Formats: sequence, C-alpha cells, structure tokens
Amino acid sequence: MSATDNAVELAQVAGHAAADKLATDIVLIDVSDRLAITDVFVIATGSNERQVEAIVDEVEEKLRLAGVKPLRREGKRDGRWVLLDYAEIVVHVQHSEERVFYSLERLWKDCPFIAFDPEAATPVIATVTASVGNAADDSDDSDDSDHAGSNHSAHTDSDADSDADGGADGGADGDVDGDADQTADQTAAGEA
Repeated sequence: MSATDNAVELAQVAGHAAADKLATDIVLIDVSDRLAITDVFVIATGSNERQVEAIVDEVEEKLRLAGVKPLRREGKRDGRWVLLDYAEIVVHVQHSEERVFYSLERLWKDCPFIAFDPEAATPVIATVTASVGNAADDSDDSDDSDHAGSNHSAHTDSDADSDADGGADGGADGDVDGDADQTADQTAAGEA
C-alpha cells in the first residue's frame, strides 16, 4: 500500500508552504506501509522558535485554503517541535536542535521518501473533500477567514503530558482543548 494521491498533494502543499517561510531540510516520507493512522510525514526545520511558528502558521493557512484543517496541534506553545495532524498527513516542524536530536528520518529510513522540490511551482489543489474536515465553508466568507486567523492566534495548544483525554474534546473543528472555539464564539458575539 502506498500513500494516496490526495495525501501526496497535501504533503506537497505543506512542503511548499514551509519553503515559503524558508524552512530547511524539508522531507516527505511515505509511512503508509508502516502506520495505519497516516500516509505521509512532512518534516521541516526552523532555525529559531519564531521561524518555527511562522512555518506552522503558513502551513496551516495554505492547507486551510486547500480545504483541510488540522485534527490536532501539539507543541505550538513551546515553538521547538510542532506537530499538525491532518489525518492523511502529519506535519512536523522542528527547531534545528530537535531535528538533529530526534532524527525522524533515521527512525523512518525504511520508508520511501517522496520527491520534493522546494523550487518547483506550488501545487494548486481545488478544495479537497477529505475526511479530515472541510474548511471550504470558512474560505467562502471573508469575515469567517478573519475569524479563522484570530482563532489560530487565540488557540492554546495542549502538550501530550497535559492532555489527559488524548485530545478528544469533541470540538467540531479539531481544536485540541476547545479554547479557540470559545474565543471565536465570544469574538463573533461581540461583532453581532
């Protein structure tokens, strides 16, 4: 079994988004033969916490425009290793020190690497209708896209050690702890 075409396209979009923010050492690994929970790992490196955050924001924005939202976010608060789980793909954005220490490529060396050229044109994906959630409703209304941006900035990520229930809060948009939902609702109520 190999990664689905949709997963590869999403991974390419994520890789190009990371490259747009000057991420280094971007690799795409097809883990579909080894893991049942995802098809592709996208791994990118930022040289400092601020760059890691900028890469994560750009990846989230480009994939939102492609029609998907993350089911789960981990580590954004610390800015050293951020994981974005989109079901079909998982994006790892690591600080350069974490990248060397954890060496994910070495751990997954038996899996095939997917060709990625950061200089190539960014793939254009029509709104993807994937099982990971549909953000097309958010992109249709410019006011909603403003809320999506504030939603991401107001989001408080949960680390694995503080997330007793495994991140399953039942939130409709995949937020880990639901704080962003409450903040977005309060913001929307204030604008009404």
